Amino acid sequence: MIAEVTTPKELQKMDPVFGQVSFDNHEQIVFCNDKDTGLKAIIGIHNTVLGPALGGTRMWNYTNEWEALNDVLRLSRGMTFKSAITGLNLGGGKAVIIGDAKTQKTPELMRKFGEFVHSLSGKYITAEDVGMQTEDMDTVRDVTPYVTGISETRGGSGNPSPVTAFGVYMGMKAAAKYKFGSESLAGIKVLVQGIGHVGETLVDYLTKEGALVTISDINESRLNEVGALYGAKIYSGSDLYSADVDIYAPCALGATINDDTVYKLNASIVAGAANNQLANENIHGKILQERGILYAPDFLINAGGIINVYAEIEHYDKAEAMRRTENIYNTTLEIFDYAVKNNMTTHQAALTIAQNRINQRKKESGK
Repeated sequence: MIAEVTTPKELQKMDPVFGQVSFDNHEQIVFCNDKDTGLKAIIGIHNTVLGPALGGTRMWNYTNEWEALNDVLRLSRGMTFKSAITGLNLGGGKAVIIGDAKTQKTPELMRKFGEFVHSLSGKYITAEDVGMQTEDMDTVRDVTPYVTGISETRGGSGNPSPVTAFGVYMGMKAAAKYKFGSESLAGIKVLVQGIGHVGETLVDYLTKEGALVTISDINESRLNEVGALYGAKIYSGSDLYSADVDIYAPCALGATINDDTVYKLNASIVAGAANNQLANENIHGKILQERGILYAPDFLINAGGIINVYAEIEHYDKAEAMRRTENIYNTTLEIFDYAVKNNMTTHQAALTIAQNRINQRKKESGK
């Protein structure tokens, strides 16, 4: 039996990598495969002008390889601008492992992945993301030093999720200040979509301040657990995006602001932890602006996690990580002002400022 093989001519027509819509002049895309452990991973290195490409590893049961490729391209690009906008000397990278983290992740698979990371000689530094835990990063650390987010007992900064949530909380307060005239979230109706590690911590911050929190998640038992713990209301309607809330906080996977949802939103603010919330950053960012919905750029307000793991490289303590993350509040307000002054969306404003920093460094280094 002869397997069907795509001919070089057919493959050229497909433009499988460079022709992807999400491809944005990435420096390097690495496909990793290991038969013995079942590892199938993709590492995306978008830009290293400001420093090594640091970004987490996500393990997800993607529908197909194209979906995984698209995700790693979008995520790695976002990391470039996340580091640039927050003033970190880091580039943008990300990795995805194709598979079910609950049933297919093994120590052997993680060590093999670590070997692939190590083969890049520090150009890419990994960390944890969706489907990963601190102990997984400890396993990767057994075979390479190019990993952050390892446990505090091993000299790391630990789980970055709480710091990510704090940054989102700061960005949300800045958005409330700009939109409503007060940073106080007491009495403000907030819908948190996705209550993983980051989402739950955000719910904690919000409820302690007196916000009226509604939560949504595909995991019903998790919903009931978090709802009971924080006294949050569980969303029970049929159209999440039409919910009567002041702030919509997407904290699960990206692209929830898309052609199907962007006109349904009743919220006055979009501010959440998810990456790549805008399915099309130009089209959907503009529609939000035209509808008077204030968008807090995701790669800015969810940068607390990378600020936290950057401490392992720059050797500052947890207090300094929190101080730097708190400054997301001021940066968010600056982005809003910049957008108005330059007649652009808030997403475009954040991208412009981040790209200007990269261009300046490139000019200085002569690269």
